[in-house]
Amino acid sequence: MFMAGRRYEPNAFDEDVVNPFSDLERKEEQIAAREAELEKKEEALKRREEEEAAENAGVVIEERNWPPCFPVIHHDIANEIPIYLQRLQYIAFASFLGLTICLSWNAISTLAASIKGEGINIFFLGVIYFVAGVPGAYILWYRPLYRAMRTDSALSFGRFFVFYMIHIAFCTYSAVAPPFLFKGKSLTGILPAVEVTGDNVVVGIFYLIGFAFFCLESLISFWVFQQVYIYFRGSGKSTQRRGELKQQQRVAKSQLFAMGDTGIEERKAQLN
Repeated sequence: MFMAGRRYEPNAFDEDVVNPFSDLERKEEQIAAREAELEKKEEALKRREEEEAAENAGVVIEERNWPPCFPVIHHDIANEIPIYLQRLQYIAFASFLGLTICLSWNAISTLAASIKGEGINIFFLGVIYFVAGVPGAYILWYRPLYRAMRTDSALSFGRFFVFYMIHIAFCTYSAVAPPFLFKGKSLTGILPAVEVTGDNVVVGIFYLIGFAFFCLESLISFWVFQQVYIYFRGSGKSTQRRGELKQQQRVAKSQLFAMGDTGIEERKAQLN
């Protein structure tokens, strides 16, 4: 009874007694944390509003994500390109990377030839082909194809066809490299390769490898052009739709058969 009626006396060494401002500090910390959360939510809302406004205005905000080590361009085939077009888009991207390899090897080969006495001019031309060709290919034909596959834009398809034909013509010309239009041995075609091999076998091997690269690039590019043209004319879409319709019909038939089997079993149960 004595213990029950005894009044509680706070501990003189309790933190709240020693520091009467502890509750105030805790409340300030809580308020600061809430303010930080509100600021984050406001930033997220602003981003959403900006994205929605951009989408309504027809502007697509693209974040640079490729290559992963040093992002320069936006590239996300897996999430932005329809599934039935992803294989074709990947091969077109391989064509773009193949052109990069061809022009890189061409610059290396012309450097080797210039060291062996063919003149420094061909190396400078090889560097110019690389510096102008890779960004030009991305801007003029690969990026339009990417957008065409994503948005099904006829204008983007048309731009791709025009500049990709120029790309195929350049690769085919580079594989042969006749002595006109482009100066001397600045391209690793078969004709300069034969001529250089007579003077230096090692440089000739470099040029022959470059010739093989340009031949392979020409073949891949021609296949990509053909497949994109078939899709653009509607054959690709119709084939895809036929496959989807056949799949839907198979699923519908299997469901009907399943429903029929269950109905028969229910009737047998009722008769029994």
